[in-house]
Amino acid sequence: MVVTLLTGGLLGLVFLFLSYRVVQVRQAAKVSLGDGGDAVLLARIRAHANFAEYVPFCLILILALEMSTDTAPPALWIAGLGLVAVRIAHAIGMAQGGANGWRVAGAAGTWTVMVGLSLWAIVRALGF
Repeated sequence: MVVTLLTGGLLGLVFLFLSYRVVQVRQAAKVSLGDGGDAVLLARIRAHANFAEYVPFCLILILALEMSTDTAPPALWIAGLGLVAVRIAHAIGMAQGGANGWRVAGAAGTWTVMVGLSLWAIVRALGF
């Protein structure tokens, strides 16, 4: 389960960084709950929440696929480390605001990884 451990560990650090960025603005804006109408805080909350919405599901798929084999195939390593890369890209894009290449690459990359892992899990479950 080395792929899951490494991927989860790296993503845990990214999630903590995103959490810290929310806390920074909360303290500066003196907003303890919600976004208080602060656009920067809202963007950071959404970057953090988006991460929390997609990453756990992908990690579950990585774990399930890793547990279904004796050794992790290279494609699973690519998916895990690719997920880390695209989630960092998404965080960079969210920090820049508006539509931008980082954000699009992060979102599209996350979806690509999720679709790939999902299809792989289905094929594996059906015994192909």
